[in-house]
Amino acid sequence: MQPASNFVKYMRHGSSIVKGTIEMARFTVPYRIYESAGPHVVCINGVQQSMAMWHSFVLRYAPHYRIVLFDFPGQGKGKVESGPIFISLDEQVEVLREVIRATGTGKDLTICSASWGGIVAIAFASRFRSEVKRLCLASLGTKANDKMIETIQKGGRIDPGDRQKMADMLIESFGQSLPENIKKKIVTQFKTLSEENLKAFYEHGLFVVATKKIGDLINLSNITAKTYLIHGEKDTIIDLEDVNFLASQIPHCEVKVVRGAGHFLHMEREDIFDIYKDILPIPPLKPSAR
Repeated sequence: MQPASNFVKYMRHGSSIVKGTIEMARFTVPYRIYESAGPHVVCINGVQQSMAMWHSFVLRYAPHYRIVLFDFPGQGKGKVESGPIFISLDEQVEVLREVIRATGTGKDLTICSASWGGIVAIAFASRFRSEVKRLCLASLGTKANDKMIETIQKGGRIDPGDRQKMADMLIESFGQSLPENIKKKIVTQFKTLSEENLKAFYEHGLFVVATKKIGDLINLSNITAKTYLIHGEKDTIIDLEDVNFLASQIPHCEVKVVRGAGHFLHMEREDIFDIYKDILPIPPLKPSAR
């Protein structure tokens, strides 16, 4: 089956927004475009996160950049229509490629990501290197550290029916720096998560633990995009030493550390985007016509 795209276009707060879905072989992928004449940016969610995580990013950059958001199958409103609920890295890369094609996203692209979304981003940039100009990857390392392994193992021992305990464990492990309202949203998310998506979440964790190094999956030296690794100083499941090692494996790579921030960089403080000012500069306002 060939991928198909359906969309509706409307106006909000003076900005043109396109909402649509892509029907792939076994997936339904929802997307949203914040239209602008500026450079193109695609944002990739972390595991079991949705387009909503980019709210603060959109508020800051939508007037100046054309931003594409989407949900992978099994997160947000994305759906797995057939086959296994677990989605391989190759399938995720193919979903990203189809999102870029279906949304009319041009070359010289910037990809911004959070956590596991960065793995998808570098896999795509390695395979389709002529299509990506810049990578901005938050909360990304090469392997699971001891705290991440401990968290995944603890999660596997929790009764699947006790969603409150599961959410509390995740927040305690690596969401300590989140505002209280975001913590409450995580609890609500886990309480409403389907059994299939919960199983996929756990299977993904096992896959991360089993993967010794990302370099075993992706040819990092093949990446030509200018790459920025954004690391929260208080991130408990990604070690700065590992981030620096990853940077050494990617050509044209730079590490930026956000003081006082944890793993969920984009959802913790809006001023975290200040560190992006040299990566995604905001042009000065044009003087008003007289």
